[in-house]
Amino acid sequence: MQPYFYSIQEFLAMGEHGPYVWSTWGITVAAVIGFIFYSIHQRRRLLKDLKVQQARQQQRKQAAKR
Repeated sequence: MQPYFYSIQEFLAMGEHGPYVWSTWGITVAAVIGFIFYSIHQRRRLLKDLKVQQARQQQRKQAAKR
């Protein structure tokens, strides 16, 4: 089995397509990381909103009992 790239430098150059390949990889990784942080933020926001909504419902139930 012959290796396609004989050195790290050839691997990084990707047969003169290196800038395209590595910039595409960088953009993809940045997008995935961005989606992860966005999802974490949305989850925290949703949990906070649910707690507020639950507290309001409790207040309404207590006010209705009076």
